[in-house]
Amino acid sequence: MTTQHQASGQRRTDQAGSQHHHLPAVELLRRALRSGSVASLLSTLAVSAFSRRHAGSAAAGTNATSQWFWYPHARHVDGPSLRYTLAGYTVHHASSVFWACGYEALRPRSTDTGGRAVRAAGVAALAYLVDYHVVPRRLSPGFEDRVLPAGVFAAYAMFALGLFVAAGQGHGHPRYCGSGRACPSRPTRDHLPHWSSTPAPAVRSAPASPA
Repeated sequence: MTTQHQASGQRRTDQAGSQHHHLPAVELLRRALRSGSVASLLSTLAVSAFSRRHAGSAAAGTNATSQWFWYPHARHVDGPSLRYTLAGYTVHHASSVFWACGYEALRPRSTDTGGRAVRAAGVAALAYLVDYHVVPRRLSPGFEDRVLPAGVFAAYAMFALGLFVAAGQGHGHPRYCGSGRACPSRPTRDHLPHWSSTPAPAVRSAPASPA
């Protein structure tokens, strides 16, 4: 009876621990690179579309993000260029992966569609608050004057969508237990109750009776 209680308690502990876990650093970075890249691409498409509509150039919004290096001139560059466009996208992509690290670190192992959507929207909202209400203007995305408020909303909405879609594609990856070890899909000898490893007593066969 004691062994059964211990096994039942262990199962409850494993189930509780499986809901929230700590990914090993390499796996966390791998997932963040995937989800951050998708989010970066989708939000850049939104910025480019609104920038083309309002500024007359698809590259103007991305150029503005390179103000990290060339403030404030980068905010007014229209045409595509290696100096401004590539630098702007690099900054945006790195920032997207940074926020994706937080998203992946908070993502429970077993989560439904609604949970992923709420988490992605929350991370995108937090990113907007930090970008436009915390950091200095030079370290903000800088494209608000190129895409107008509707474009800013679309950019962060597409960013959230990218996190959501990438997280859905990432379902089915190995679960992780403590110390960065993947949880076994089947119980091993170490996970079996102690009584299961006890050898069964040998059964002696009765001697044959003489004819």
